Amino acid sequence: MTAHAEELKDYPQDELAAQPIGAWTGQAYRRVVGAIRAQLAVENLTQPHWWTLNHAAGAPGTWTRATLTARLTPYDDQHTDFDAVYDDLTARGWLTEDDTTGGLTLTDEGEAARLRARERNLRVHHQTHEGVFRADFITTINVLRRMVANLGGDGNLPEPPNSSTATGPADDAAEHTAPLADRRDGTDR
Repeated sequence: MTAHAEELKDYPQDELAAQPIGAWTGQAYRRVVGAIRAQLAVENLTQPHWWTLNHAAGAPGTWTRATLTARLTPYDDQHTDFDAVYDDLTARGWLTEDDTTGGLTLTDEGEAARLRARERNLRVHHQTHEGVFRADFITTINVLRRMVANLGGDGNLPEPPNSSTATGPADDAAEHTAPLADRRDGTDR
């Protein structure tokens, strides 16, 4: 455990119930996403690179630039030029684009890079979940889903990769949904 995790104090339930949810979810977001971005940067990747690698791996040749961009844009908070991401991955020799269909497929080098990035994300995932019981995590997710829905958002989980209602054929974390990571192996955004 980290030093801060070991120092976690207990508080009365009334005091905890009065805490501002926006402040805590904002801090959690900044810390989790910051740790993921730092790990990806070691591989000279951004989250959109990671999302692209995951989606292309999950449904080889199915995603096109347009369908994948439409799928990922709602999760992007950095105003990413997704064509630049696809071009970069292609220039690295990690991604190919079918001349006829436009379908995106990882090369062997791209899959190796995805697996390296996945390992880095898993480290963050494990650190983030340290000392958190599965049932508590599930309760937290359900509470946040309800709050999102209460405020007019979509509290449902992203559609699975091959769902007929999905905006595209494959997904990415916590796991393999839109940008989260690789659900098949439990990594986070």
